[in-house]
Amino acid sequence: MNAARLAWIVGGAALLASLIGAIVQPRAFAFAWLAAVTTWLRWPLGCLVLLLVHGLTGGRWGVTVRQGLMQGVRVVPLLLPAIIPLLFVLSDLYPWLRAGESARLDNGFYLNAPFAAGRWIFYLVVWFGLGAVATGRLRRSESLTAISAPGLILLGLTVNFAAIDSIMALDPQFNSGAFGMINAAESGLIALAVAILATMLCGPVPQAERDDLGKLLQSLLILWAYLDFMQLLIVWQSDLPKEAAWYLARSTGWWGALAGLTAVAHFLLPFSALMMPRVRRSRRGLIATTTLLIVMAVIRGWWLVLPAHERGIGWIDVAAVLAFGGISVGLMLRGPAPRWWMTHA
Repeated sequence: MNAARLAWIVGGAALLASLIGAIVQPRAFAFAWLAAVTTWLRWPLGCLVLLLVHGLTGGRWGVTVRQGLMQGVRVVPLLLPAIIPLLFVLSDLYPWLRAGESARLDNGFYLNAPFAAGRWIFYLVVWFGLGAVATGRLRRSESLTAISAPGLILLGLTVNFAAIDSIMALDPQFNSGAFGMINAAESGLIALAVAILATMLCGPVPQAERDDLGKLLQSLLILWAYLDFMQLLIVWQSDLPKEAAWYLARSTGWWGALAGLTAVAHFLLPFSALMMPRVRRSRRGLIATTTLLIVMAVIRGWWLVLPAHERGIGWIDVAAVLAFGGISVGLMLRGPAPRWWMTHA
């Protein structure tokens, strides 16, 4: 059985289980599906960002993982059907969408249904448009330099605000100027991790290129960890009830244990591994490191979303992640195998 067929089978079975969850536990499904969508959405958007960055900067790292990044951008259209189930449970997710709630908020001018709908339409237009233009130019062997600068500006704005609108808005009292930037950094991190993993699994890559990819992955890891820590430090120093409550819900009990696991397995272990040239230049070392980062990105996605529902991780959450992840990989591998895949097989 090939990888694409296996991905479709896993994704389809998990989607069926998710639909059952939507029937028996609709509110739990709402948070589970949101966590899955926001986690996996970082991958294709991060791929698009990295393609445009390489269009400006050049470098052999981008050539090595270009096809992996292009395959990741294929997943962007999946967002449209993926958000349809959320449209039926929005009031369960966001308290400011309930009658009269938005008017009582200090930021009600921003958190209201008409403005939120307009923003999301804009995000989708930008993402679909940039994805189509970028992949079209690359298939014709054209440079991305002309669209890279304006494209990165648009992606920077939309990815930042989409994170605020989808995750931070679960708690309308919580404020953070760094939240969107943290999400953007993690988008680049997970996209590069998936692209490196796919490239390593497809066949041999020169040692010098493996070393370049390992260094770049470590740089993105440091950027994400720095931004995430600075947000925590600022909230801790300010000691304001509204901001502190967000962290208290995610640092006590089961979620506190997951926060500790994230610090160790999502930063300390991969950072220490990538510090060693022997690991960076090793195919197996990069496979192990990127796999760990991808798994921890899923766990962190749960950590960000599910405490708003005041519950732990359940079978619906696992099913939703496998559904979105399986179908995403199936879309990535759909159709004839690309030349990049064949030459590395």
